[in-house]
Amino acid sequence: MRIGIIGAGSIGTILARRLARVGHVVSVANSRAPETVNAAALSTGATAVWAAEAITGAEVVIVSVNMGQIPSVADLVSEAPAEAIIIDTSNYFPFRDGVIDGLGDGQTESLWVQEQYRRPIVKAWNTITTASFADKATEPGTPGRIALPVVADDDAQRAVGMTLVEQNGFDAFDAGMIADSWRQQPGTPAYTTDLTADQLPAALAKADASAAARRRDLMIQILDERTEAEGRMPGPAFQLALTRALFQ
Repeated sequence: MRIGIIGAGSIGTILARRLARVGHVVSVANSRAPETVNAAALSTGATAVWAAEAITGAEVVIVSVNMGQIPSVADLVSEAPAEAIIIDTSNYFPFRDGVIDGLGDGQTESLWVQEQYRRPIVKAWNTITTASFADKATEPGTPGRIALPVVADDDAQRAVGMTLVEQNGFDAFDAGMIADSWRQQPGTPAYTTDLTADQLPAALAKADASAAARRRDLMIQILDERTEAEGRMPGPAFQLALTRALFQ
């Protein structure tokens, strides 16, 4: 498939590298010029382009930017080919993204994203940390393989999203419709807790919309305090233990 990726941060870089490796024609863009795209994103054959070029002729457009940046790319994404599938990886963190009207305690973030893009979306890759995404990809059937939920209102689009998740080294779990995607937002039991396909359904079912934002903010507070005390961000093992303790 022809895949355009908007956003060349940590997740976008890994996606570009892995999707090109399995044979997709991948174009990747950041908010600046093509020559500023991380070389790691291009190491398996992806091409750095201007953002407008990333959507040209794309069958899939993956948007991997902070939620606060979505309004700045919304018009561009809305101009992707009519048949293109739009996949969003974002999460809302008010400390980083600012307070966004229409989002807060309990609101479904992906519904807001769809309104910005004026397009249906697939939600994927938002429930895993960069460290786990980089280091814990495995082959199908591997014991303990991490599963990632995928939601979309269109069954065919959801199936494409699930295929791409599998090609990145994770089990894809059909988590239903966009209206249910609040169950995989920050602060819920499925968020960055590295669950298997057997564990994920119960975690999604256990999600509490009224508590998620508070738990999300508590996670950030603890990480900030630990970072200040130690002079560095806690490592992946601490972060995983923390999210499991707070969210599950």
